[in-house]
Amino acid sequence: MRLNGKTVTLEKEQTLFAFLATEQFDCKSIAVERNGVIVPKAEYENIRLSDQDTLEIVRFVGGG
Repeated sequence: MRLNGKTVTLEKEQTLFAFLATEQFDCKSIAVERNGVIVPKAEYENIRLSDQDTLEIVRFVGGG
């Protein structure tokens, strides 16, 4: 699988939500694009990842 331009290996089949938790992403402060499509947060637990997926994850940063 590709994650932000780098190749990563999925240890097992899992949901997007489980993957994000394992990688310690804070779901409240990120946006996820999977295979070129933005994934609504409500769908994170329904999306099953595969080695062919490409994820782009961006973090929201506050500032002024």
